[in-house]
Amino acid sequence: MRYKSQSVAYWYFAVAMALFGLQLVFGLLSAAKYLGPDPLINVLPFDVTKVMHTNLLIVWVLTGFMGGTYWLVPEESRTELHSVKLAYVQLLLWSLMGIATIIGYFFRYGTGNKLLEQPLPSKLVIVIVMLMFLYNIGMTIRRAGRLTTTEGVLLGGLALAAILYVPALLHYQNYTVAIFYRWWTIHLWVEGVWEMIQGGLMAYLLIRLSGADREVMEKWLYIIVGLVFLAGILGTAHHYYWIGVPSYWLPIGGMFSALEPLALVGMAIYAYSAIRRSGLAHPNGLALHWTVGSAVFTMFGAGLLGVAHTLPSVNKWTHGTLITAMHGHAAFYGAYVMIVLAMISYALPAMCPERSEKGTALGYWAFWLQVGGMFGMTLAFATAGIGQVYLERIMGMGYLDAQLKIQIHFVMLTATASLFTIGVGLFIYDFFRYAPKFAVRTDAQPDLPLGVAANN
Repeated sequence: MRYKSQSVAYWYFAVAMALFGLQLVFGLLSAAKYLGPDPLINVLPFDVTKVMHTNLLIVWVLTGFMGGTYWLVPEESRTELHSVKLAYVQLLLWSLMGIATIIGYFFRYGTGNKLLEQPLPSKLVIVIVMLMFLYNIGMTIRRAGRLTTTEGVLLGGLALAAILYVPALLHYQNYTVAIFYRWWTIHLWVEGVWEMIQGGLMAYLLIRLSGADREVMEKWLYIIVGLVFLAGILGTAHHYYWIGVPSYWLPIGGMFSALEPLALVGMAIYAYSAIRRSGLAHPNGLALHWTVGSAVFTMFGAGLLGVAHTLPSVNKWTHGTLITAMHGHAAFYGAYVMIVLAMISYALPAMCPERSEKGTALGYWAFWLQVGGMFGMTLAFATAGIGQVYLERIMGMGYLDAQLKIQIHFVMLTATASLFTIGVGLFIYDFFRYAPKFAVRTDAQPDLPLGVAANN
């Protein structure tokens, strides 16, 4: 570590890993419920396990983003964090909110608004925590008088994520109106400003791992920001197709949804070329795997599979089926899960000196088992979804009858999900098996001045 306060990141990563493991428990429970009699139906029915699975995903990824930011900003700004104490108070509040919310779901305590089921007290804590976080990061950058484009895009994405949470605080009696504004948070997070966060973290990692030119990487960041505000905002319309809004949303959604992945495709191509030029020269090969894997899997999950079913002519058949789960799992994993795991893999050797910077054998097993498991899950969702669309939407078969016909695909889903879970389990074990020792490197040389915008 170059700065003592970077040690804060470890504890955010640790909480994220614990929540990641818990998320997979509820994910496997949800998948298993499709296979036959459910002995837990009166305790943990499908609607509860699914809510926990999806909400834990959002919470732990945000925790990882905050940890990655607390690692990145001191290095980019060349200064200690403004307040380490505030960062720990923020983590405590965040963790208590998450635990209380999950316990509340057991008793059906929530709003019922899909993906935004958190009750109002939890949402208010989320707002407070995000304000604390942004204040701490903002004051750190202000004190340093140095703002790189990389951390500027990252901070912009985090600030906009906080602002776009405001619609989630509002309550609407009309369900169509509630759905309309729900996507102002969910879509503009996961298909908008979170891409800025991913871009900032990926640029930081590629600059350090591959020797990629900072100026070129920052140009890609500008393209991502531009497409977030153009395609990302107007692309929200692909959620409006079938909820009773005017028909002019159909061409808007179809056109701009197709543009959303372009920046990600460009970044994936550049990431690959940067790695090829460097010849995998950086010793932290494991972090390189996760970084390039994030770019490539994002192109596959968010790009190819997203375009495959968001055009109106296709979506009228696939909407609300397992095809959506196919796209959602692959896209979220590639874009956000893998970039968080890349940041952890990059930062961990500096915080745990006993760990080899090259990565461990378990770390590489975790990578390939997760990638293989997620690819298998994507195929299982795809084949189940295609069968579901044909049987239900074209043949007119009832939902439960169709589920019996495609049950074999849930066997495959559970098998590949188990493979993925083993990979995650290995990553979590590998994370915790070395004790952290937060020693500051006195021999560390400062970064060379590489295209920064100084606020002196």
